[in-house]
Amino acid sequence: MQELIKEFLSQKSFVVVGSFKNETKVAYKIFRVLKQKGYEVYPVNPNVKEVDGIKCYPSILDLPKTVDVVDLVTPPSATEEIVKQCLQKGIKYIWMQPGAESENAVEFCKQNGIKVIYGTCLMMKL
Repeated sequence: MQELIKEFLSQKSFVVVGSFKNETKVAYKIFRVLKQKGYEVYPVNPNVKEVDGIKCYPSILDLPKTVDVVDLVTPPSATEEIVKQCLQKGIKYIWMQPGAESENAVEFCKQNGIKVIYGTCLMMKL
């Protein structure tokens, strides 16, 4: 697992999908830490226009480019839909924050050649 985490963190661009309503939200905190660490970071939420002056995209499919890693801070039902969008977009790495994972989403990733981390928080590894 440590090697897989290192591989994920060696990537250059991340998407954070979740709630950015305020600075106490986990997605917002992850977004900020990734930016501070020098990653190229894109926020995704259909109900938000921008996060810290950066355009927020309504979905993975709306991103202007294919990014390396998607970090999901979403309910399991949303995660199951988003992993399908990741496959369409050609994304190879998905990190499911604790509470975002579902058996179906994890299995979908494994069956489609997407590397997946779940059960551990990205914030604890940065």
